[in-house]
Amino acid sequence: MTGSSNGRRGRRRGALALAGVLAGAALVTGCGIRSTTVPVDAGAAPSQVPCTVPADSVTTQSLRSVPVEIYLVCSSQLVTVDRAVSADASAQDRVPLARALLDELRREPDAEERRAGYATSVPKGLRIGPARHGDRKDTLRLSEQPENLPSDALAQIVCTYAENDTLAPRGTVVLGGPGGYPARGYLCTSEMKARPSAVPSTVTVPAPVNGTVNGAETGTGTGTGLVR
Repeated sequence: MTGSSNGRRGRRRGALALAGVLAGAALVTGCGIRSTTVPVDAGAAPSQVPCTVPADSVTTQSLRSVPVEIYLVCSSQLVTVDRAVSADASAQDRVPLARALLDELRREPDAEERRAGYATSVPKGLRIGPARHGDRKDTLRLSEQPENLPSDALAQIVCTYAENDTLAPRGTVVLGGPGGYPARGYLCTSEMKARPSAVPSTVTVPAPVNGTVNGAETGTGTGTGLVR
């Protein structure tokens, strides 16, 4: 009798335990919570702006073109993009090269670049020309005062020019505008690349040596040299 009684009590305890488990599962399901014993790793959030252009979308270069890099704005930063310009513009004459690079900066990004998040802030009507009387020979004159341009646009121009050995062999870009204000030196810094909307870094540039520029005597001058 004792063994039979113990067996019945064991079976009752087992049935009660099973009922408790089933009731707990029902409560969890009723609350809309799905239990799981496997941890879920959703991973990092997908990037909405990759700032990367597929390699097969880069402009094909012809025998009369050379590769260059320009800076566009992507995800509120300056990021380089590969372009190609005429080999004639890449010669040692600084002004044609400056104009060719400015053309690329003014041009709207193509479809692939736009999908990657690239944009440009450089005004379409902006022009650039050579130094004028009274300037250092490495000066470039814009059709607008540099400080009047959007900060992003000026940062694009400065960093694109500053990292070109022909335009800025010492890393400083000397820019002026169409008015009588003296040209100023601009630096492309890591801070400018990270925050192109910030005020750009400027440096004082020495006056022309022996009072000449490109072999001519200095003077106030009225021409802008912005022929284009």
